[in-house]
Amino acid sequence: MTASKTRSRKFKAILAGGIVLGVGAAVTLAAWTDDEWAEGVFGAGSFNVEGSTTGAADSFTDHESADGAASLDFELPASDNLSPGDAVAAPFVLRLDEATTYDATVDLTSAAGTGANAANLTYGIVQVANAGACTVGATGTQIVPSDTALSSTTGKQGFNLTAGADGEAGAQVTLCFTVTAGDDLSEGDKATAQWQFTATSAE
Repeated sequence: MTASKTRSRKFKAILAGGIVLGVGAAVTLAAWTDDEWAEGVFGAGSFNVEGSTTGAADSFTDHESADGAASLDFELPASDNLSPGDAVAAPFVLRLDEATTYDATVDLTSAAGTGANAANLTYGIVQVANAGACTVGATGTQIVPSDTALSSTTGKQGFNLTAGADGEAGAQVTLCFTVTAGDDLSEGDKATAQWQFTATSAE
């Protein structure tokens, strides 16, 4: 065997060995990967107050603006035929609806009286057991003192509403409004009163 053939075999052997080493290096770089993912899903709760002039379960609805204010059912014909010293009463019932998930605090945020006789009428609000208990002279938790001017909220007190459970509406709170005619009531003139209640969800 010549020297050149011997060198050639050694070269092939080294080359073959290099290929083997190269394959071995590629295998050691291979690895498995496996992933885990996590997520959170977040939703807002619901909050809605609705009112009724009777307290009947199917009578509650939203009154979200002055134009859509609930028309309180003061006694007729007395409320349309007042004379000095007369008083009339009407209930307004509030609750949190079935979808609401938070309790609420409620505040009388504004009161407005308009018309020629607005200055000659006063009002007061007490919380009573139910709509049937709302009469002139009714007693209960004072929300607004009697003899308050129609456009005033002086001396007001807030109150609470409780959310219902298991898809039920919250407990009703009945407010009894009493409006009284003053001695200077003008014959034949009209007046309109509006009250705004604002409910705030409890944290």
